[in-house]
Amino acid sequence: MPNLPEQIVTQPKDLEECCRYLSGCTCLGLDTEFVGEDSYHPHLCLVQVATEDRLILIDPLTTGPITEFWKLIVDSARLVVVHAGREEVRLCRLWAGQAPGNLFDLQIAAGLVGMAYPLGHGTLVSQLLGVSLAKGETLTEWRDRPLTRSQIQYAFDDVRYLLPLCARLAAKLTDLDRSEWATEEFARLTGQLNAEKGEEESERWRRLRGLGSLDRRRLAIVRALYVWREETAAQTNRPIRAICRDDLLIEIARRNPNRIRDLEVIRGLPHRHLDAILQVVADARKIPSEQYPPLVDRDLDPPQVGWVTNILLAVLGDLCVRRQLASNLVATNADVKALVRARFRGESLLPESSLTHGWRAQHILPEIQAVLEGRRAVRIADLKADAPLAVDSPQEIGRS
Repeated sequence: MPNLPEQIVTQPKDLEECCRYLSGCTCLGLDTEFVGEDSYHPHLCLVQVATEDRLILIDPLTTGPITEFWKLIVDSARLVVVHAGREEVRLCRLWAGQAPGNLFDLQIAAGLVGMAYPLGHGTLVSQLLGVSLAKGETLTEWRDRPLTRSQIQYAFDDVRYLLPLCARLAAKLTDLDRSEWATEEFARLTGQLNAEKGEEESERWRRLRGLGSLDRRRLAIVRALYVWREETAAQTNRPIRAICRDDLLIEIARRNPNRIRDLEVIRGLPHRHLDAILQVVADARKIPSEQYPPLVDRDLDPPQVGWVTNILLAVLGDLCVRRQLASNLVATNADVKALVRARFRGESLLPESSLTHGWRAQHILPEIQAVLEGRRAVRIADLKADAPLAVDSPQEIGRS
């Protein structure tokens, strides 16, 4: 693999020239280095770009605003290649107001051609290109200047192989007739298929641990506290955990406080926000009971829902081995449990389930539904095989 010329952009005038050059490129590899531990919004420290004939590092700490660069990234006429690009999408939304217009995520593509998911960048480079990358700067302090020689080398290596990897994986996707599947997944990542994105974000509080011990009124309090915490962290640009830890949100709701003293006795709760917290709780108590959130489904499931879910997860894993797919990219445990839960209740699978859309609905859902509904029987055919199960019709099992 040829070595490409390397460029470091540190001055505003150099950034202008760089952007003019990039505007003529139809395909870019992109990576970023940022620090997000001590703020709500990540602190962008370095942008790495690869083209067919050049590797570029852009230093936003010295070039000033890189708005023109982000405009190039959101242009759908330009393919942007990333690895595990969720953070790049987030940064692009933050500074350009929208996601990249034409994205190719290597990690997702690898999962769609039968490689592990999620697969690290170094492992992917090793498995597809036979190159070993150094790992020495994964926890480096990217805000310090000047950058060391080791940091610079690491940063260049992070994008050096993105375009060759894209070419390899795109060819595999074509061979398996899954290019459209990949396009669908990349669109899901950028939010283009998520018409209900705002609603989903408002339900993120459901991911908190410990909700199962709370009644509906206290769930309403947790929801209100979660929204307050997000808004406060964004306004002050401080980490969420510095405002209030997850476990403390649950504890506050459990206690349902009426006075400051009720909060002061909670160990680990910062006192600077006690008045605001008490007001949030008081306002949540005023919500009409019919607007309380429903109880957490997973804590109401009977045992057989869990048992059948485990069976279907095994069937899904076996199916994905046969079809060269990463099973945990195809569906999560929660996706499969939701399917079983809907069957148990005699309800339709909710439309927000990923299994009801696109290639999953066409190629995956019918297979596991057939087992769930008793139209297919599962047996162990060859315990030593990579895919040890056989899924037959009940009549075939009876004849065997």
